[in-house]
Amino acid sequence: MFTGIIEEIGEVTAIEREKSNVHFTLKAKMASHLKVDQSLAHNGCCLTVVEQSDTKYKVTAIQETLDKTNLEDWAIGTRINLERCMKADGRFDGHIVQGHVDCVATCIEVLDLDGSWKYTFRYKAEHQTVEKGSITINGTSLTVVDSLDGTFSVCIIPYTYEHTNFNEFQTGTKVNIEFDIFGKYIQKYLKKVG
Repeated sequence: MFTGIIEEIGEVTAIEREKSNVHFTLKAKMASHLKVDQSLAHNGCCLTVVEQSDTKYKVTAIQETLDKTNLEDWAIGTRINLERCMKADGRFDGHIVQGHVDCVATCIEVLDLDGSWKYTFRYKAEHQTVEKGSITINGTSLTVVDSLDGTFSVCIIPYTYEHTNFNEFQTGTKVNIEFDIFGKYIQKYLKKVG
């Protein structure tokens, strides 16, 4: 489990294809603190460390992961939001994030609000957002500002803008979305009893 509080931005340094799997090697300061078999959120997608050194580590994505995320768009040099799994004895700063991407959304507007930024995204999924509810974008825990069918917006403060890959987003950027877990359970329950 994760909280959506980004610890670091890593960089893709190698991509290897093996049958339907893709192995990504990333450079990150936290690499020396990782261990093989550890879960790590990459733009909100939970991947397992399969190799590790002092400066780099490797993860593997299977076809199911590639089909539901923006990992197919990664290239050498792509900057990735990273978060290690939540510590049981730590503060819960974001919201409950599983690292299971629900869909890919596309940025359709970026507004500079003179001190903050407002991003609007379009998605195709059965899930809903709720104004002032939680959403995870590329692994970052955020609050929904505007919520419509198939679109939503979030506002970003300067700290988040500088310490995540939001500063690279523009119209057309594809991002990983994980909807609020409680909202997904409520929606499933209502379908069942409806």
